[in-house]
Amino acid sequence: MYKKLLLGLVLIITSCKGVSQEKEMAMEGNSKQEEFEITKTDAEWRNELDAMEYFILREAGTERAFSSELLKNNKKGIYVCAACGTELFKSENKFDSGTGWPSFDQEIKGNVAYDVDYKIGYKRTEEHCATCGGHLGHVFNDGPSDTTGERHCINGAALNFVARN
Repeated sequence: MYKKLLLGLVLIITSCKGVSQEKEMAMEGNSKQEEFEITKTDAEWRNELDAMEYFILREAGTERAFSSELLKNNKKGIYVCAACGTELFKSENKFDSGTGWPSFDQEIKGNVAYDVDYKIGYKRTEEHCATCGGHLGHVFNDGPSDTTGERHCINGAALNFVARN
């Protein structure tokens, strides 16, 4: 009897606050913008990006783990948005997380925007290019404890690498 009552109460409570209609911003002051400095039509983005870049940057897709050419890149330089060229991450902040995606312990401040998504059933902090809104990946709190403690797990196809001279 009590189990049925408890189950009914849980169902009522969870149905009252569904996350599917909730829009939550992450990291106050650095949240996803509705309008971006660079805006293009869907047709323009499709024309400028290859199929994988479009899937990730414009449709918030994810590349297969361990498939990015940038995963093992250890050269000095800057990682920029593949859609608009905005500088996003520095090579000195890259580390091997073992997850199969390029990982960084911090972003270039002001160039990455954040939002919250529940696409896989739980809360994650999603990262976007602050200039064009392109989806980059997600940030987690399981990065190197000797630096920021953050792991910016980024799709390699969302980035281009610019080597330093």
